[in-house]
Amino acid sequence: MTDQTRLSRQLAFSLELDKLKTILRQTLLVDSSRQENDAEHSWHVAMMAVLLAEHAPPGADPLRASRMLLFHDVVEIDAGDTFIHDDKGNSDKAQREQAAADRLYGMLPPDQAAELRALWQEYEDRATPTAKFADALDRLQPIMNNFATKGGTWHQHGVTADKVLKLVERIRAGAPALGDHAEFLVREAVRLGYLAPAPQAP
Repeated sequence: MTDQTRLSRQLAFSLELDKLKTILRQTLLVDSSRQENDAEHSWHVAMMAVLLAEHAPPGADPLRASRMLLFHDVVEIDAGDTFIHDDKGNSDKAQREQAAADRLYGMLPPDQAAELRALWQEYEDRATPTAKFADALDRLQPIMNNFATKGGTWHQHGVTADKVLKLVERIRAGAPALGDHAEFLVREAVRLGYLAPAPQAP
């Protein structure tokens, strides 16, 4: 591959990334004015990985987590964003995102394609301390925004506390201190009426 071909592929991928700005997520901005897009979300959680590095678990690399968070939503250019509480949408999410990863990372020169695809796969597998830390931040940010918007997305989709507390366990697995804070936010959200309590068993 010539240097010019390599550059052309990198620039084509860079232009493709612009489409992330058009993929809307369910989460509202803190001022409740609109939904955030994937580019904004990726930037936000990548920044959090740097700012909250001291809370990463032993063995985690916060800077690698930041890179992971910048690139992991790229697949949503093709696959779209799937709401975490959408059971139907999540049923084929893995297949859609694998196909998207094939196409999108395949646009790059082979060495970069392999590196970024591996970074994305590491996040998806959530087996390393770094991936678990990245996932914790990705789960924490919407909880923070929903609390700040007095229940924004939770109210819109009828989400109940038990569903959010399942996500808190993922946060705690990747960063215990952040998990504790997320649980506090959920309990407070229920108390303040931002989040519906878990349904009572019959």
